[in-house]
Amino acid sequence: HLAIDETWRGRGLLADLGYASIERLRACLRHDVTFVIRLKENWKPRVQQIHRGDVQKAFFAGADFDALIEDDTLILDGRAVDATVEVGSGRTPLTLRLVGVPTPSGYCWYLTNLPRTVGPLQVGTLYRVRWEIELSMKLDKSVHHLAQAGETQSSNSHALRALLHASLIASIIAGLLVHQHNLSTRPAKPGAARTKPPLHVRLVALQLATSAQSIAMTFELDGNAAELAWERIARVLTHTGKDPNWKRKPSVLDQLRGWKPAPQPKPRKSSAKNLK
Repeated sequence: HLAIDETWRGRGLLADLGYASIERLRACLRHDVTFVIRLKENWKPRVQQIHRGDVQKAFFAGADFDALIEDDTLILDGRAVDATVEVGSGRTPLTLRLVGVPTPSGYCWYLTNLPRTVGPLQVGTLYRVRWEIELSMKLDKSVHHLAQAGETQSSNSHALRALLHASLIASIIAGLLVHQHNLSTRPAKPGAARTKPPLHVRLVALQLATSAQSIAMTFELDGNAAELAWERIARVLTHTGKDPNWKRKPSVLDQLRGWKPAPQPKPRKSSAKNLK
C-alpha cells in the first residue's frame, strides 16, 4: 500500500523492516526522497569505503560487510560507524550510506541517503522518531478503542464504519490540541530553554474521555456561560495533561525541536552550623 511516487518528492521516509525493499529504496532515489531504514539481515551490503570506524586492515572495495567484522578488519569498539556500501543484486545496485550506532544492546545499523553533514548519531535519532507512530497506534487502540471497533462482529457496515471514524477522529482531536498547545508555549527564541511543560497526548486523551459529559453539556451553552465552561475544561486538560517526564526524559521530537528543559538550580548545601 506504500507507493513512492512523484507526490513524495522532497519528503522523507522513516519505515520499519516491514516496508524494507530494494525497489522501494530505488523509488526513493528516483523521486528525491530521503530515507532512514534499518538494515535487513539478508541484504548483505558490500563495503566500498569506510569513512568512520576502527579499520585495522586493508580491504578491497566490494568486500562483504559481515566478513570485515568477522575477521577483525572493522573493529566495533563502541564508536559510530559510517560507510559507503552497495546493496541489491543485478547490474544496478544501490549505493547508500550504512550507519552503525552503538546502543546498550549492541549496534543498530541503518541505511540512508542523507548527506554526511547529518552524522551517524543524528541518523539514529531521526529513526527513533518512528516510535511516535507506534505511540499513535497505541493511543488509537488503548484510549479510543480502535482495536475493539475493528473486532466488532457487526452485520451493519455503517455502524462499524462510524465506530472506526469516531476512534480516529478522537485521536486526531487530542493530537491537534496537544500540538497547538505545545507550539503556543514553546520558547520565543530557537534553542532557548522551555519553561512550561509540554502536554502528553495520551494524558490529554484520557482526560477528554473523562470530561466527555462536561464537553457535551458545554456545547449547549451560549455567551459568557459557554466561555467560562470552555475555560474551565481547558484548565483541567492543561493541568492533567502535563508530561511528567519532560524534564528527565524529553521525547525525541522535543529534542529535535530543541525544546530542552530549563536547568534546575543545584540544592544548597546546609552548613554544619545550620544542621546543628
